[in-house]
Amino acid sequence: MAQIFTASADTRLRAFFLIMLLVVLGLAAFAGGLADSSYVTMVGWFRDQPVPFSHQHHVQNLGIDCRYCHTGVETSAQAGLPATHVCMTCHSQIWTGAPLLGLVRQSFASGTPLEWNRVAKVPDYVYFNHSIHVTRGVPCVECHGRIDEMPLTARAQPFQMQWCLSCHRDPAPHLRPPEQVTQMDWSDWERDPQAHKDYGALMVQAYGIEPDKLVQCNTCHR
Repeated sequence: MAQIFTASADTRLRAFFLIMLLVVLGLAAFAGGLADSSYVTMVGWFRDQPVPFSHQHHVQNLGIDCRYCHTGVETSAQAGLPATHVCMTCHSQIWTGAPLLGLVRQSFASGTPLEWNRVAKVPDYVYFNHSIHVTRGVPCVECHGRIDEMPLTARAQPFQMQWCLSCHRDPAPHLRPPEQVTQMDWSDWERDPQAHKDYGALMVQAYGIEPDKLVQCNTCHR
């Protein structure tokens, strides 16, 4: 009876399966790397805005508190974007004729809101409440980074599930005095960790924060 397979058929079959395994592993590694890349997370990316806005100028140079513009951050799920009349409380007095602010003046005159593009945004299927985080002492910088150093606003964190869960599993190290949440520079606090080593744990107890419940699915997916 004639031989059906050549002597090298077994070797070729093994080589084929090995190549397929390497391809699958390579695609898995690529997908994993892509998921954590800035291309997907958009960390460090700027978004075009109708009017260029510098947090560095307004927050660091002028000392304007975050809550002046983001009025809902302590009381509602949404931090809120400033209405045009908030901008005009200052710009009706200074830089009144600046071409860069033409759209702001036009918005104020017409009553048509400016359409700002969200930079920090969780997916639509995730529920996030700003007020519960802020009133418990999670500082703005924790999620938004050193926004006071950004001439243009960029995303500072990936806002992925694993990133959120890392804080929910152990919230104590991330807590600060609620009245200071808009403070940007915490280097003094971090320079002497022993001086504040019990603060987070005490606040977790005082606020009745239960990490076991924070990692339950319905906490963020409702």
